[in-house]
Amino acid sequence: MVTRPSAPDALLPTIRNVLRGLTPNWFTASMGTGIVSLMLPHLPLPGTAALGEGLWVLNMLIFAVLTVLSLARIALCPADSRATLRHPAQSMFLGAIPMGLATIINGLIVFGVPRWGMDAALLARNLWIFDAVLAAGVGLLVPYLMFTRQDHALERMTALWLLPVVASEVAAASAGQIAPQLGTVAAIPLLYSGYVLFALSVPIALMILTVFMLRLAQHKLPPAELGVSMFLPLGPLGTGALALLQLGEAAPRVLAAQGLEAFSPVLTGAGLLGGLMLWGFGTWWLALACLTTLRFIRQGLPFNLGWWAFTFPLGVFTAATFNLGSLTHLAFFTGLGYVFVPLLVILWLMVTVRTAQGVWRGELLGSVLVSPATGLPRA
Repeated sequence: MVTRPSAPDALLPTIRNVLRGLTPNWFTASMGTGIVSLMLPHLPLPGTAALGEGLWVLNMLIFAVLTVLSLARIALCPADSRATLRHPAQSMFLGAIPMGLATIINGLIVFGVPRWGMDAALLARNLWIFDAVLAAGVGLLVPYLMFTRQDHALERMTALWLLPVVASEVAAASAGQIAPQLGTVAAIPLLYSGYVLFALSVPIALMILTVFMLRLAQHKLPPAELGVSMFLPLGPLGTGALALLQLGEAAPRVLAAQGLEAFSPVLTGAGLLGGLMLWGFGTWWLALACLTTLRFIRQGLPFNLGWWAFTFPLGVFTAATFNLGSLTHLAFFTGLGYVFVPLLVILWLMVTVRTAQGVWRGELLGSVLVSPATGLPRA
C-alpha cells in the first residue's frame, strides 16, 4: 500500500526551496521603495505627498514580510543561512536590512510626525537606536568574514563591497533628520552618534572605491549580471553628503545647549563643504554609471534583483541635492532634484514590475535560480 504525503508534507519542500533562495538582497526592494516614498513629497504637485505616504506604508509591509520570511529561513534552513555568511556576494546584502529599516524610520519623521506628533518622533528615535547598532554590527561583521572566511580576488571585486559599510552612514543621515524633532537633551546623543557612524562608513567606503577604481582599470567592467552595480558607488557619496548636511543643520541647537555654540559654524560649514565635495564626486560617478549601463544595454543586460541598484543610490543622491538647494538657496539644485524624482519613479516602476513578474512566474523564487557567481536570484 502506497502512502501519499499529506498536503502540508508535500508543501514543506516547496516552502523550504523558496526560503533557501530568500537571500538578504531581497531587502533592496524595501530600500528602493522606501527612498522613492521619501522623495515624492519634494515634488510641488498635488497628491505626491499622499502617494509617498502610501508607498511608505507599502514599504513597511514589504519589510515586515521579508523579515518574517528571513527569520523562517534561519529556523528552517540553518545551513543555507550560514552559507550566506560565507558567500562573497550574498553576505554583502546584509547591509540592505538596516538600510531598508532606515527608510521606514525616516518616514516616521516625514509622514508620521505631521499625523502623530512627538510619539512618531520618539518611535523613530527608538527604532533608530536598533538600526544604528545593526548597521555598525554589519559593517564590522561582513569585512571580518571577508578577511577570514570568504574567497575574494581583485578581478572578482564588485561595488557590492560597499553595501555592508554604507549602512552606518545611512543611519548617520537618519540621526540628522530625527534630532531636530526631539528635545535638546534627547538630540545630543543622536548628533554625536551620527558623526561617529559617519566615520564608521565614509572613510571605509572611499578606501573601497579607490581599490574598485584600480580593479576597473586593470580588469575592466564587471560581468553583465552585475552591470547595474555600477550605480552602487553613488550611494555612499550621496548618503555621505546628506549625512554631513543634515548633521550640520542639527548641530547649532545642540551645541548651543552645551555652551559650545562657537563650534556651530564649523560643523555647519563642514556640512556644506563636505556635502558639496561628495555631491560633486557623485555627479562624476552618476555620469560614469550611465555610460557603462548604456554599454551593458547594448551588449545585453539580464534582469535580476540587482536592478534595485537603480533606485536607492539615485534616491539618496536626490535627497542630498534637495538639501543642498535648501541650504544654499540655489535654484539649480532644487531644479535638478525635480528632474531626478520623476526619473527615480520611472526606474522604481520598471524594477517593481519586473520583480513582480519574476515572483509571479516563480523565476525569482527558489535557490536553484541563484547565480553562484553573484548570489543574485535571476530570471
